[in-house]
Amino acid sequence: MNRSHPAKTKKHVLRDYNEMTVRKICSCITGTGSDIYTQERVFTFNRVEIKVQPSVKVKNGAPMSIVCHADISKSTNFQLKHNFTIFKDGKLVFMTVSGKGDARYEIPVARSSDTGDYECTVEADGKAKSSNSLHVWVTGMTKPILTAEKKEVLEGEVVKLRCELPEEVPPLYFFFRKIKMNSTPKEKFVFEPHRNFSVMEFSVEEDDNILQFDCFGRRNVKLEFESSKHSNTTLVTVREPFIKPTLNAKPSSNITEGDRIQFECSTVVAQMRDIEIILQKNKTILSSVRDEKLLKYSAVATLEDSGEYLCKVEQGRTSKTTKLNVIVSELFPKPILAASMSKLDENKELTLNCSISGFQKANFSILRKNSNGDICLKNSGNLTIIVNVNDTGSYICKAEVKGIVKESKPVRINVYAPVSKPTLSVASGLPEVVLGKPLQLICRSVMGTPPITFRFYKGNEIKKTVINDTYATFLDKNITQNDKRGYKCDARNNHSSGMKTSNILNITVIVPIRNASLGSIPYEEVEDGSETVFLCSVNEGSWPIRFRIFRKTDREVLLFEKNENADRVMWRKEAMNRRDTGTYYCMASNRANVDVKSRPITISVVLAAWQKGVIAAFVLILIAGAVTLTLWWFLCKKKKAKGPSMEMSGSALATNLTSEKLTRQHNDGDYYSGSGYIEDSENHMKSTDENKGPDLESAEVEYTEVEVSTLDPHRENTRAS
Repeated sequence: MNRSHPAKTKKHVLRDYNEMTVRKICSCITGTGSDIYTQERVFTFNRVEIKVQPSVKVKNGAPMSIVCHADISKSTNFQLKHNFTIFKDGKLVFMTVSGKGDARYEIPVARSSDTGDYECTVEADGKAKSSNSLHVWVTGMTKPILTAEKKEVLEGEVVKLRCELPEEVPPLYFFFRKIKMNSTPKEKFVFEPHRNFSVMEFSVEEDDNILQFDCFGRRNVKLEFESSKHSNTTLVTVREPFIKPTLNAKPSSNITEGDRIQFECSTVVAQMRDIEIILQKNKTILSSVRDEKLLKYSAVATLEDSGEYLCKVEQGRTSKTTKLNVIVSELFPKPILAASMSKLDENKELTLNCSISGFQKANFSILRKNSNGDICLKNSGNLTIIVNVNDTGSYICKAEVKGIVKESKPVRINVYAPVSKPTLSVASGLPEVVLGKPLQLICRSVMGTPPITFRFYKGNEIKKTVINDTYATFLDKNITQNDKRGYKCDARNNHSSGMKTSNILNITVIVPIRNASLGSIPYEEVEDGSETVFLCSVNEGSWPIRFRIFRKTDREVLLFEKNENADRVMWRKEAMNRRDTGTYYCMASNRANVDVKSRPITISVVLAAWQKGVIAAFVLILIAGAVTLTLWWFLCKKKKAKGPSMEMSGSALATNLTSEKLTRQHNDGDYYSGSGYIEDSENHMKSTDENKGPDLESAEVEYTEVEVSTLDPHRENTRAS
């Protein structure tokens, strides 16, 4: 039986088994006849089991055995060597070779470090098999050992402790306790992930005398915490670096104000080094000394000096305190300042009187409070003045007896100037409002001591009351078109003159423009050169109204603008021309500053009737001239070809035909002139061109007939046939 090196893991052991198997196979191949006998030995592993005795849960310190058993089937009864290996948490802890099917790993004294998952592997003649994993829990932990760095310490120092859990394996929790007589122990804990000991410091406080310390450990096993027993108790003695201080008041802790009182605070110090004595009252330090055993402090006692005093001695981290309660009796009560009036008009008389109840012998003075320092008005108990507005403020009086000065409660005096007649105005400036929008009014009083109470009226109805300094505002959201009530306001303060009322303010309600429209006479089509009348109107709106008429082509052109005290305006355009064709619209606005735009209308400027007639006549004349020139040219050509006799006959006939043709053309021209008159110029030009084409074609055909009948009489029979 032997223990292996802890660093050797199950992986390394299996690798050694594989190398051993290869060597045995090679020896069989190169062996003699005895090797044939060896090959007849056949066996197989049925199973490998691991057990713990006495059980899987063992108490700390008790003996424990890990048993590995191999169940093997053999072909014959032959001797077989077994290599047993036991692992804990994947690390080799035991290895042995045996001819039996069992191996035992003995642990005489089980410790918590033996807790873990155990597994065994059996190898024989090149074959290996492993057992299932088995968890073993060694309950209980070793008792920790506690040591203190010092057995005796001073107040303010620290006690350094070391707690160790021998034979335990981290991670571990260490708990330290400071135990005082008749008090609950103070506990601290530390987590140590890599070592089985820990250190801790405890400060030594005032009143610590003999201290006891102990510790215990705790570990986590399978999500369960297990604690050790408490360690040995260590005693630490505490020595005082100085005694608790003594605080005295002379001549007594019960004195009368005006008397001098002296405080003495002392202590006994072991070492006069870095020691400090402090005297304080209500967290206010009155005096302090360093590296001395005695502190003295004196003052003239006042009522405010009554209370609890504290003497504190400090050295390093150590401090001790002593308290003393002092009562100061009142020598005389606080003076009382009385005023004849607290609110009065300017230029009135004010009397101030300062007195002490049941006490006459005192030095009085009357003062006025000021942020830069109180102003003394008179060193007397009585003061009479004629006040103005600047005398408004707080007044006090002071009384002095035996060097003790006491101050009265302040008295507030308010001096009022009368308010001036208020003025009521509109915030926007003009006394008007647009229908549907709120009206904001301002009531202002130039003079008068605040606070001033302002009231707003609509008619005789109070709408709002405001208290302010010099002005107030009112917003009326309920504005109607036919509301004829005027507005006014009044102002008053605490002056006896009473209330002042403003003049009545009448407001003009401006009705915004609604539904602008534009019309024209004639409508849509206008003859060139004729007059057109435009009419822009609105359904509703306060006067005056600003009317504007625009023409929109590629840009907007303002044609007409006028302010009118009416709901419509008329504009005459005397001579329209083709450039005036386009889209027209009008815009209307008033003091409501809202532009209302009408729907657009389209105006087309066409040719006048006489213009159409002139164009038609000119076109017909051009057509007739063209026909005449064509006939003349053709007749001249024939005349040169047929001779003089035929030329004369042809000329006479041509002349007659020409005259007849001209007569027909004149008649046709009258017809086209009448039927070709159309409203717009484009249609007029188109009709004239269409008439021109058929007329020329008719003239050409008729001329061809005359030519044949005149120049070649022999063809008459042929044509007739």
